Amino acid sequence: MDDQPHVVRFRVQYCDTDQMKTYYNARVLEWFEFGRTEFLRALGKPYRLWEAEGVMLPIHEAHIQFDGPAQYDDLLRMTTVLSRPSRARFRFDNRIVHDATDEPVCHGYTVHVVVDSRGRAIRPPTWMADLAVGERG
Repeated sequence: MDDQPHVVRFRVQYCDTDQMKTYYNARVLEWFEFGRTEFLRALGKPYRLWEAEGVMLPIHEAHIQFDGPAQYDDLLRMTTVLSRPSRARFRFDNRIVHDATDEPVCHGYTVHVVVDSRGRAIRPPTWMADLAVGERG
């Protein structure tokens, strides 16, 4: 795996906005989920594969920094990278900007722990551990 960020573009939907005519802050976690889902899919390791192995990745920690507004129908660009991985935790960093101008919208990260379908912490399967530390040294 390389260290290049995965990039997705998306438009702010009407349901993403609030009365202040900008994106509603809670939507950012949904956008981050979209980013990491597509990041993993691009690696050939979609969530569906993880779950088929009995592995879940609940969020353990989240941080969002709000940098600027985004309104309905604005085209945004989100970059997602896997950073600071360890054997039992995965951290995904996200940055969202306006696609045309690079004006910042928000940035942050989510930290995920590896658990089984009953919510108990487990060691990740070998392929998952390799994703986390193998090629990152």
